[in-house]
Amino acid sequence: MATESSKIDIKDLSRQQLADWLEGRGRRPFRSDQILRWVYLRQADRFEDMTNIGKPLRADLEAAFVNPRLQVESEATSQDGSRKLLFRLHDGLHIETVIIPEKDHFTLCISSQVGCRHGCRFCMTAKGGFTRNLSAGEIVSQVRDVLQQVSAQGGMPLTNIVFMGMGEPLANYDNVVQALEVITNGDYGLKISTRRVTVSTAGLVPEMADLGRDTRVNLAVSLNATDDDTRTRLMPINRKYPIADLIAACQAYPLPPRRKITIEYILMKGINDSMTDAERLVKLLRPINAKINLIPFNEHPGSDFKRPDPSRVIQFQELLANQHYTVIVRHSKGQDIGAACGQLSAKLKTEYGGPRTEN
Repeated sequence: MATESSKIDIKDLSRQQLADWLEGRGRRPFRSDQILRWVYLRQADRFEDMTNIGKPLRADLEAAFVNPRLQVESEATSQDGSRKLLFRLHDGLHIETVIIPEKDHFTLCISSQVGCRHGCRFCMTAKGGFTRNLSAGEIVSQVRDVLQQVSAQGGMPLTNIVFMGMGEPLANYDNVVQALEVITNGDYGLKISTRRVTVSTAGLVPEMADLGRDTRVNLAVSLNATDDDTRTRLMPINRKYPIADLIAACQAYPLPPRRKITIEYILMKGINDSMTDAERLVKLLRPINAKINLIPFNEHPGSDFKRPDPSRVIQFQELLANQHYTVIVRHSKGQDIGAACGQLSAKLKTEYGGPRTEN
């Protein structure tokens, strides 16, 4: 008999992998959809609760698989209502996930890796280096678990998912795409519209093309500079995929109708916030069907960068808007609890030393 530690998390299996497992045991493959509906739509934790599945198959599932929840190690609540969850994974590692309240819904910012290897100088996650990829099940579990929590509390629904937490999603490509299938599937999955799911990348050019071929979700590209020297200092990945290559990849990206690529531009005082930078950005983005998110830098301990003056942010925005770009200044929520853009680190620090329910 398999021990708990040797069993597979059923959420790590794709629909086809589960169907193949069933067929290999003489079961009808269509049972995979029934099982997955219990896991995702009905939020069942125990195989014995899957009452429209025969007892022998339930016993087989129990013998082969587990269906755990992520363990909430700590939780903190921001003054703006954002909540940061520190999840403990099965091997003792940690990731952070942020629940962000909007006007009439919640957005969930999820992680795709433990740490990150790309070394962006303005990002707290990068300072801890890279440990490992998350499995497809660990990615999906962030959404599944929070959906259950939000539903139980009533009120606003969780409708939007952004892959903007810890890690580079496209560096964990296969697991991210498998998770996206579950998150967006309208039959057995979590039923989040592809129009409301965004994958953000630092600019992995080959995988951008793959994502456009394999999914219909939104793409966000972290640009953050308008010349290669500056971008390379900020984002070492620019050495491999310089701005010209990144812009060409965006131009070639197969956008669904009425959608745009989101260009993320973190404004850092004296680094990339000059009017010359704004003018260069206008020219760079001409070939792309793009909208622009300007994000004033979220300062954190040990950072070499500063937040621009509010007047400079307005000037930068106005120059872009006058050139007919859709441009929004994103004032990241959760700054007081280290949950804003670029602040996630998943370290057990004194910030988690207070009450266990604070984010």
